[in-house]
Amino acid sequence: MILLFNIEYRTSWGEEVKISGSIPELGNNQPDKTVDMQTIDGIHWSAEVEIQVPANQEVQYSYYIYCNGKLTRKEWDSLPRTLYVDSNAPQKRYLLQDCWKNMPEQQYFYTSAFTESLLAHKDRAAAPKGHNKELVIKAYAPCVDSDHCIGICGNQPALGNWDPDKAILMSDANFPEWQASIDASQLTYPLEYKFILYHKKQKKAMAWENNPNRYMADPKLENNEALVVGDRYVYFSLPAWKGAGVAVPVFSLRSEESFGVGDFGDLKRMIDWAVSTGQKVVQILPINDTTMTGTWTDSYPYSSISIYAFHPMYADLQQLGQLEDSKKREEFSKRQKELNALPAVDYEAVNNAKWEYFRLIFAQEGEKVLASPEFHQFYEANQEWLKPYAAFSYLRDTYHTANFNDWPAYSTYRAEEIDHLCQPGTEQYPKIAIYYYIQFNLHLQLLAATSYARAHGVVLKGDIPIGISRHSVEAWKEAHYFNLNGQAGAPPDDFSVNGQNWGLPTYNWDVMEKDGYAWWMKRFRKMSEYFDAYRIDHILGFFRIWEIPMNAVHGLLGQFVPALPMTREEIESYGLHFREDFFLQPYIHEYFLGQVFGPHTDYVKQTFLETTNTWEVYRMKPEFDTQRKVEAYFAGKTDADSIWIRDGLYSLISDVLFVPDRNDPYKYHPRIGVQNDFVYRALNDWEKAAFNRLYDHYYYHRHNDFWREQAMKKLPQLTQSTRMLVCGEDLGMIPSCVPWVMNELRILSLEIQRMPKDPSQEFGHPDWYPYRSVCTISTHDMPTLRGWWEENQQQTQRFYNTMLGHYGAAPTSATAEICEEVVRNHLYSNSILCILSLQDWLSIDQKWRHPNAQEERINVPANPRHYWRYRMHLTLEQLMKADSLNSKIKELIELTGRKG
Repeated sequence: MILLFNIEYRTSWGEEVKISGSIPELGNNQPDKTVDMQTIDGIHWSAEVEIQVPANQEVQYSYYIYCNGKLTRKEWDSLPRTLYVDSNAPQKRYLLQDCWKNMPEQQYFYTSAFTESLLAHKDRAAAPKGHNKELVIKAYAPCVDSDHCIGICGNQPALGNWDPDKAILMSDANFPEWQASIDASQLTYPLEYKFILYHKKQKKAMAWENNPNRYMADPKLENNEALVVGDRYVYFSLPAWKGAGVAVPVFSLRSEESFGVGDFGDLKRMIDWAVSTGQKVVQILPINDTTMTGTWTDSYPYSSISIYAFHPMYADLQQLGQLEDSKKREEFSKRQKELNALPAVDYEAVNNAKWEYFRLIFAQEGEKVLASPEFHQFYEANQEWLKPYAAFSYLRDTYHTANFNDWPAYSTYRAEEIDHLCQPGTEQYPKIAIYYYIQFNLHLQLLAATSYARAHGVVLKGDIPIGISRHSVEAWKEAHYFNLNGQAGAPPDDFSVNGQNWGLPTYNWDVMEKDGYAWWMKRFRKMSEYFDAYRIDHILGFFRIWEIPMNAVHGLLGQFVPALPMTREEIESYGLHFREDFFLQPYIHEYFLGQVFGPHTDYVKQTFLETTNTWEVYRMKPEFDTQRKVEAYFAGKTDADSIWIRDGLYSLISDVLFVPDRNDPYKYHPRIGVQNDFVYRALNDWEKAAFNRLYDHYYYHRHNDFWREQAMKKLPQLTQSTRMLVCGEDLGMIPSCVPWVMNELRILSLEIQRMPKDPSQEFGHPDWYPYRSVCTISTHDMPTLRGWWEENQQQTQRFYNTMLGHYGAAPTSATAEICEEVVRNHLYSNSILCILSLQDWLSIDQKWRHPNAQEERINVPANPRHYWRYRMHLTLEQLMKADSLNSKIKELIELTGRKG
């Protein structure tokens, strides 16, 4: 069988086009075994390859551009080209006429979210049957549900003579690519045709494509030849696809079967509710294991000890099996009812109870499960992370700390030592193997929820945290990927006036780049086993991260990494005379100490400050000259006066105009948000004007091209390494290059009305949102709609009058009618997805909403030790029976055209 490849690609000097494919003759998809193409003009490239007919009768292939032997570009290959060959015609010649595939403008419709769930074709047609003399036409049309198909209608009898009811219907075997095989001996030329949208059940054409007639001259085919014309894109004048969804952490779910916390079994019940109300997406928070201390401080889901392992508390105990000991069964039944009745998650009690159950059920069932073929298959596929995770967890339990630096043994990861530690038959093996058992069951349970969601046309959307814990398997095993001497966080924003310090290590991107970001690629691919869409937490971290020195507590003393710091000469070029003592040291003056410390001023001066050679100017005593030293001094002191003094001292230490660069102490970054501090006020007017020019250039112009390059090194291959739908959390201090990159990579943005992207607006307009976006009312880091309404009455009043268009005074609390109006406005938005928190959905019904708006909040970012414990006040069973609420949601979704 002969394959004759043809593609038009205008190359530059030194470039060449190559092919790689799924069969041995095309290199078995190995990048170092590509097939060279030939050209005589640098534009038209061809290659003739003789092949053996593959057993599955399929050939997948893609085109690549090489320069001087190095891969420089590849076409969009999330959906590889698929050629179906005729096994009954081994001497056939296939003439392939292809076009270079760039990422489609509507790439999101080609993701697994749509092809495997929202617009999935469960029962696909067979591959088209071949002919002796054959014309194969292939076309891409993803926005076609399973009730419809694509057809070809044209200017001759074989194509229906422009009668759409007699069109040739195309096969969806490779959906969202459609293929048709036409007997070329029945065709006359020139050929003219168009694609139609055909309703299979009603057996009639619903729409013609928007293009002019497509044209084909006589290809002069011989017997036993097939011309394959690919890469046609088909569009119809149809309403834009829009969907709605719900966002809720797994731990917040509550059912009659729960054990004091939501679990993977509850996810199925939440999917049932989504289906009953017409919603298409269920979005959750990170579900990775965060167990470091065994206390409630581990409840923070964005600081995991493993990027792969799931948190054991999400195990549905009923799916693990029933305890044979009837007395123990009764005890757990009683504890289940007690924990389930609590208004919020009791993190420690839940995990203690579940671990007691794990040990009992593992002793009863573990040996049998670990001997099963299913477990062996799971272990072989996952042992690269599973074994280190289990060993880490065992050592954490043994030494009573997750800080591996403090372990008396194994503090440095060595693979051979861990292999020996994990050997079956040893004394410690059962304590390690229980983690295998738990992770295997969590894998099965989440996979079951994923399959359930797909079968019901619902997308399960995950969350990829930007960071990892410094006391994690990854930091222990792969320390070279991380900068453990820095702390990741975020600059000041609406969430936190002092910035956020997450305490997580930052990435050594230069090291990651050397192996093609393999660490991230494996992470994304593992996630795609369970999710068809995901949210990239703090996508700005792929452009630059806010890194805070280890001696700082809050985020004001941080700097962007990577960044372009300023030299002393550059600073002075703005008209600022560089004064090292004044610009770099905390400015502490007598005149404002009273404003900061009030009645504690004298105590502060005597205890924490010392005088300098300048009258009325102080400096911190050496034992208190960093925020960490101050934090240590006030550890355990929780009275109001101690907190007042401690926070005041933090603000003194951060009262600097510039921060030295982390790598070069003779280069500097203007301190973020310093215009609100005393050191800025001490400048004269022309110095303030000069500093503001410098500050504006540095934070809003200087880095745009630089940060765009950083993101485009990483994000293209990461976001295209799977077929998941990608959504980016692009909130905060957004460089102007971010929208360009997200648009280029077809990443959905996040739109929130109270955090508009346009700084000139106080509130965003939902009908102005880009189509390629997810809109929501509130996130887990914000108060809910009802909580926000009560925070700032003046702001609420402006929202009530300007955005909702009501006259008069705004009510002091958000009524169900107001909440419904806000929800309706968001559903009417231009965004492809409107995903609302469960709390905001419930707010539209007075009967079913939470009695206390303040208890709806999930997280307070300004508090790094916040207890994540919000739980639904209803059970999922009650929610399914909340007819007034559910019918209202369903009506709103239908009214606003978000039925999907």
